[in-house]
Amino acid sequence: MKEIKWGIIGCGDVTELKSGPAFNKVKNSILVAVMRRDAEKAKDYAQRHNVPNWYADATELINDPNVNAIYIATPPSTHLQFALAAIAANKPVYVEKPMTINYTEAIEMSDMASAKNIKLVVAHYRRAQPFFLKIKQLLTDKIIGEIRFVRLDYFKTLLTTDALKKEQNAWRLNPAIAGGGLFHDLAPHQLDLMRFFFGEAKHISGTALNQGGNYSADDMVTANIHFKSGVLFSGIWCFNIAAGQQKDLCEIVGSNGKISFSVFDGYTVTVTVNNIATQYSFDPLQHVQQPMIEKVVGYFLNENDNPCTGIDGAIIMDWITRITDRS
Repeated sequence: MKEIKWGIIGCGDVTELKSGPAFNKVKNSILVAVMRRDAEKAKDYAQRHNVPNWYADATELINDPNVNAIYIATPPSTHLQFALAAIAANKPVYVEKPMTINYTEAIEMSDMASAKNIKLVVAHYRRAQPFFLKIKQLLTDKIIGEIRFVRLDYFKTLLTTDALKKEQNAWRLNPAIAGGGLFHDLAPHQLDLMRFFFGEAKHISGTALNQGGNYSADDMVTANIHFKSGVLFSGIWCFNIAAGQQKDLCEIVGSNGKISFSVFDGYTVTVTVNNIATQYSFDPLQHVQQPMIEKVVGYFLNENDNPCTGIDGAIIMDWITRITDRS
């Protein structure tokens, strides 16, 4: 392939700004087709984004001869189904996170891609953003010395009754569709960054509870990870916090100082050494997935390595299972 001609399965909210437009802004990449079960919404998306072809059936999009790569942006419960169909059609796949609804499905997807020698990338796209690459470089340079521990706090207020009525919110709280609740939707970004920064885990444990009982999914999760590098991680996710108590903070503490940042809500990294704080600020990205899509296109064109493999995605699904398992 000399040009990646993308087809999107599931042109919903995530594709409006975060990813969709970026496919036409990356070198040697073009968006040629989109699919959504609602034909009118698929047509509307195609017209608004100047996409030449639209479908209401995923099989038709996958078999479109003008499409040579598939981006799967549906809810997680259908990721495996569409990925296997694309792989069977010999088309490389870029699949949204969470990769699947559970670890078993993630391994099946990864194994099938390997068996068929089809390229597969998981959209843990924050690992490609300049903001987080800066943090990784600071860690590599040992700006704060040897890493001792990491603390992550992520607190959000309960979704309102009106918000829960909206489809784009409701499915994220349905374990049959999402694999879990908001932890399964958001934590893959945070956990993948921890693995990106600190490597493989030696021991993982956690607790997941439905404290509020406002919907069927967990609204409180804690996690502890002992990395093989010796770093200790502890995190707490609360999706039922009081108004005014929202928080998105990760602190990496080393022998000489700490690095503080927000995973979702900030654009500034604060490095504190000897009680002196230095800040590194970044402009918001217009399309948050564009840096990752650039790497995916390069990988599909044999210009660089895989930025996030199927095994990378499956490992994070395994971590989530270990953290939330009630057995």
